[in-house]
Amino acid sequence: MYTPPAFRDDDKGSLRATIRAARLANFVTATADGPFATPLPLFLDESEGEHGVIYGHLARANPQWRVSPVGDGLAIFMGPDAYVTPSWYATKQETGKVVPTWNYVAVHAHGPVEFFDDPGRLLEVVNRLTDLHEGERASPWAVSDAPPDFVQAQLRGIVGLRMPIARLEGKRKMSQNRSAADRAGVAAGLASSERESDRGVASLIPS
Repeated sequence: MYTPPAFRDDDKGSLRATIRAARLANFVTATADGPFATPLPLFLDESEGEHGVIYGHLARANPQWRVSPVGDGLAIFMGPDAYVTPSWYATKQETGKVVPTWNYVAVHAHGPVEFFDDPGRLLEVVNRLTDLHEGERASPWAVSDAPPDFVQAQLRGIVGLRMPIARLEGKRKMSQNRSAADRAGVAAGLASSERESDRGVASLIPS
């Protein structure tokens, strides 16, 4: 990921927070047949290794797991993002030398990829993913709510993914390269947007 120094995020707590907050990631592998990419819900186990371990699962019919990766895999986690119009910049009125851009947060996790189909390990991954995304519901659904034989049949249709994180890259592009007046204009413009996601980004613009 191309990351100019002004936008680099090296804070481990910030990087992990972005990973935890991302509800859907993109899992990418390079292979001799070309790149493969699959959108997946993934979770981070912070108790394993220096940077943690990424877990998830793919459909067994997905060819990505059958083709040996060349080098490390890549999990891409996107945080808040918003379009930035040059109309919000004070510089527009001063010189007119402005162009549109996009503000966003992204984390790239790299590491060796392991696929597995052991039923016990798969069930643990499915349980943890389910508990993670059902946990905030008033009446959470649990895997154990489904008949055991049905669950076992479903497990036969998936393959587990384990990726110990060898390297993390973080990027937080929030108008840090603009003047204080331009940043204030971006924050005000986003804060007045009808999009909830834009208003969330507004709070991340440094003053």
